[in-house]
Amino acid sequence: MTAVREDVAATASPQLSAREAVERIGDGDTVAILGAGGGLLEPDLLLDALRERFLETGHPRDLTIVHSVGIGDKGDRGMTKLALPGLVRRMIGGHIGNSPAVGRLVKDGSIELYNLPLGVMGQLFRDTAAGRPGLLTKIGIGTFVDPRVSGPGLNARSTEKLVEVMTIDGEDYLFYRAIPVDFAFVRGTRADSLGNISFDDEPNYLDSLENCMAAARGRDGRRGTAFVQVKHVQSEPMHPKHVHIPAMLVGGVVEHPEQWQTYLFERDDVVAGDARIEESSFERMPFSWRKVIARRAADFVEPGDVVNLGVGVPDGVASILRERRMLDRVVMTNEQGVVGGVTSLGMIFGASRNYDSVIPMPHMMDLYQGGLLDIAFLGFAQADAEGNVNVSLYNGEIMGVGGFIDITQSARRVVFCGSLTAVGARLGFEGGRLRVEHEGSVRKLVEKVEHVSFSGPAALERGQRVTIVTERCVLELTPRGLELTEIAPGVDVQRDVIDQIGFPVSASNAVQMPATHFTEEG
Repeated sequence: MTAVREDVAATASPQLSAREAVERIGDGDTVAILGAGGGLLEPDLLLDALRERFLETGHPRDLTIVHSVGIGDKGDRGMTKLALPGLVRRMIGGHIGNSPAVGRLVKDGSIELYNLPLGVMGQLFRDTAAGRPGLLTKIGIGTFVDPRVSGPGLNARSTEKLVEVMTIDGEDYLFYRAIPVDFAFVRGTRADSLGNISFDDEPNYLDSLENCMAAARGRDGRRGTAFVQVKHVQSEPMHPKHVHIPAMLVGGVVEHPEQWQTYLFERDDVVAGDARIEESSFERMPFSWRKVIARRAADFVEPGDVVNLGVGVPDGVASILRERRMLDRVVMTNEQGVVGGVTSLGMIFGASRNYDSVIPMPHMMDLYQGGLLDIAFLGFAQADAEGNVNVSLYNGEIMGVGGFIDITQSARRVVFCGSLTAVGARLGFEGGRLRVEHEGSVRKLVEKVEHVSFSGPAALERGQRVTIVTERCVLELTPRGLELTEIAPGVDVQRDVIDQIGFPVSASNAVQMPATHFTEEG
């Protein structure tokens, strides 16, 4: 192994404690924070240190927190650690659903919250790093992010003009203003003697490099600092092609030997990409109404498709494609940058297994927005007669959109997957027929959505094909709005379907959904 030259070692990124790192943050600074749900790439030690310093000293105050992906577990981890009145003044993020505590601060007006699309956030870090004034894109047109609809601010206090409409050659675009960054909290796996960072154990890269780049650019002519938390610091330089973040972008390294790969496990070789699971080892998806939806949705996949799956009900589509032995005939992708394989279910959604490659998240979004994505499967909280869909703010709960806008606006075909009603619905299955034993108390197909996360009229203008698949029916978006095209076998069409939809629909031209989807065998 080549010895480290003394002059090079002198320029290496310093190793310091998490508390020493956060001591450098001042009142009013802007901090970019990496991470995703389930503990993926979450710099938890740095978050703990920032919280502890504020509780002990009352500083730093009035921070702006910037992040792309929802961080946390809907409990006391992730961004919840920073949900302290006075610590944060403004948050600009892609998703906050993993931290209800932040949502409560937004609802009572304690902080400002601006919700921008996940892909836009990652790309905006890159544009900020390059010294550009911002990002010009069509992503967000017709949704709540568009200032002509409501704008990205999610409470009355959030009035800053972060997004503008610009017209170029007769076409409308959204201009997202650059967000200068003073500090970045990032996580990798290893740092070498120089401060170069590898991501050997991590499930993906997210926008880690872009966070560090934005911090290096800094603000008002003053360079910022990226602090990188790692599990190990090694004494020798690593192979240059193993480096994802070069030392020149790293202002300090924080070692955390107890760092876990996710909230659920310290290290999984398959999630790290160092091993593969035999196909026979994957568990078969248990039969339920979720599997019915996943089966019908998977029918739309064609050989050669580039596919994206959302978290929740849609992630079952991968299980169905595996059962049908179709995974080797399509390209599965995840907005977090994973290509191939099968995404994990639930909170650790971005931790895929048997994947083929990983690229930075903003690059994946570039490809999506450029037309690579053939079909996307996403969940929905509400949909209305015009085909507008809401996942971001409903029933008083502030969730945010994550990558929803980037993906749904870019895919050639979009399939929204979810139950027809929510909260208390109880269903039975027998002989390939569906029986509604108890109706849910919340309708999801409503007269008008509370928040426009996806614009049906804009989708028609783009020429997208849009379908909603539930366990009881299928609807297609047409120039006349959403229309019923399929009905589940066994249901009372009027009582179980039409009466549960908050706008007029007719089943006169609907056909029966495949009865085999409603059996254990499938």
